[in-house]
Amino acid sequence: MSFSDYYSGVQHIGIPTKDLETAEAFWTKLGFEKTGDFPVGNVIFMKRENLVIETWQQDEVAGKPGAINHISLDTSDADAAFVAAKSEGFNLIDYEVQHLAFWEKGIKFFNIEGPDAVIVEFCEIVK
Repeated sequence: MSFSDYYSGVQHIGIPTKDLETAEAFWTKLGFEKTGDFPVGNVIFMKRENLVIETWQQDEVAGKPGAINHISLDTSDADAAFVAAKSEGFNLIDYEVQHLAFWEKGIKFFNIEGPDAVIVEFCEIVK
């Protein structure tokens, strides 16, 4: 399988914030609902229909125009996708698949760098 066979649409967009409570209030006012709250990483996920925003506090670019940190694509098999991305010569930021204790059973993810230093994350929510 080629790398592009391992992911589908956008899973979430990562936007740093200087103040998590202010960010949560803003997204709530726009009609988003908090679907995840992870104190370990000081991260929340806000969802409205099919759009999910991941926001976290303490990022050096927060508060500046264009401060989107990454775009995450929904990945069916992060381990296999990582191998495929590596074999197809993508500029990998991570040396291996990463793991975080988000959601019920955690997530697996890795990042590649695109043109203009755009970070694209490939994330599998473990089921």
